[in-house]
Amino acid sequence: EHLADRLLREIEQARTVGRRFVLGCPTGRTPRPTYSAIARRLATEPRDLRHLTLVMMDEYAIENGDRFQRASPDKPWSCHHFARREILDSWNEHLPEEFQISPSNLWFPEAEKPETYDARIESMGGIDFFILASGASDGHVAFNTFPAFGTIEAVPRYGISAGIATIAAARNAVMILTGPAKRDSFARVVEADQYDLAWPATIIHEFSTGAILADREAASTLE
Repeated sequence: EHLADRLLREIEQARTVGRRFVLGCPTGRTPRPTYSAIARRLATEPRDLRHLTLVMMDEYAIENGDRFQRASPDKPWSCHHFARREILDSWNEHLPEEFQISPSNLWFPEAEKPETYDARIESMGGIDFFILASGASDGHVAFNTFPAFGTIEAVPRYGISAGIATIAAARNAVMILTGPAKRDSFARVVEADQYDLAWPATIIHEFSTGAILADREAASTLE
């Protein structure tokens, strides 16, 4: 709830001074409550979000001969499908058409030309704020995978992700750690005082004003 308020406030501040706001977003279960909280606020107080660009953290990639291509957005397990359902459509449904986020402002890394993502982000002046979520067992900060794909054959073998340097270049970030499964990750992150390559979630320490947002279950190791 607090993060939703903060993001909407910063997005509005950017609009009032006539500049775009670039928000880095992960998929998965951890950030879903934040996305839902923003949708609830937009339902009661619509905001102009035309200046908002959503930079998604990752996407699955599929082999196509000797090349790779992004997974189809029609696949229910794709990051694109999640982003359209949980963020873009969920927020836009509460806004008049003239306030809505354009689908062209929902960005994903390209499997065909991964090097172009950083250049595209830089062309917008960089990422203003990155929402980060950590994996439970290894502290990963990209590819928060979905619970199940149905069959083993349906599980993608490849993916493309924003790298650590891309994340660290953002102007600000919050690391979200929730639930009992994140206790070990929370402990590793709070015990660190700088970025540790062995535990990517410690990247939050590269931000001078970055914050760790944890619930009681994840932070129970402090008790």
